[in-house]
Amino acid sequence: MNLSLLPTEQDIAFYRENGYWISSKIFSDEELAEIRTHHAQVIEGQYETGRTPHYNSHTPGTPLNQMIKIDNSHWADAVIARTVIHPVIGNMAAMLSGSKGIRLWHDQLLYKPSQNAGTGAVGWHQDHHYWQCATPFNMLTAWIALVDVNEQNGCMEVVPGSHNWGLLNNNDFFEHDLDTLQKRIEAETGKPFRPVACPLPAGAVSFHHCRVLHGSRPNLSMAPRLSLVAHLMPDGTCYKANTPSDPHMNVRLLSGRDGDPFAGPYFPMLWHESGTGNPWEVSMD
Repeated sequence: MNLSLLPTEQDIAFYRENGYWISSKIFSDEELAEIRTHHAQVIEGQYETGRTPHYNSHTPGTPLNQMIKIDNSHWADAVIARTVIHPVIGNMAAMLSGSKGIRLWHDQLLYKPSQNAGTGAVGWHQDHHYWQCATPFNMLTAWIALVDVNEQNGCMEVVPGSHNWGLLNNNDFFEHDLDTLQKRIEAETGKPFRPVACPLPAGAVSFHHCRVLHGSRPNLSMAPRLSLVAHLMPDGTCYKANTPSDPHMNVRLLSGRDGDPFAGPYFPMLWHESGTGNPWEVSMD
């Protein structure tokens, strides 16, 4: 492992104050080319493992003119799996969150089409709004850029420090009007905010806390914006019963008992300080 990639003490302090941090490039150009190939295959329903993702918003063979979101794409493809459970990403996440080990909560494969002025925006939201079935809430997300991302093609934007505002009522991933949603959030919190763009070179990764507000604007460039998202949790995260997010797909992978740990092959370990476990273990049942 290239230790120079890992966050410094200053990086960790920045993350804990602001709720996000951006790594340097982790994946090589050769690795990225392979990942992009498999990214496209999964979108078109070519599942090399023989197992379907949990959800694919795209109908294979139809035009790629809408935002595409595929949940647990790593079930369908080994290259995607190796990417989202990469041990360097796990080590970084453990350091940022102060955890001894990091597991995959679930992944998302994202495709934002080019020149999509009318749709393609992702509304301001806190991931934890959708993950209240998990406790404690020290979860975080690794957003992996497969192409260069910037404000032109709709890079992610974050609201620094908003992970300290508590869980908000105004959360809407699917709201395309970010300005109107921002006004509702400012009215709720009494905190005017100015989002910060997170441009990334291909192969770099941004991390954000599960309660930091984030979203993105449409892709106005000539090419699609491609990314993979690894939603992560500290080892020891457990099921919290009777919350608004009980319908979450991950709850159905447990026995349904309050306090059940999210562990085992459905939630593979990326990294643990003890060095135990198999970071490439993925359930393909």
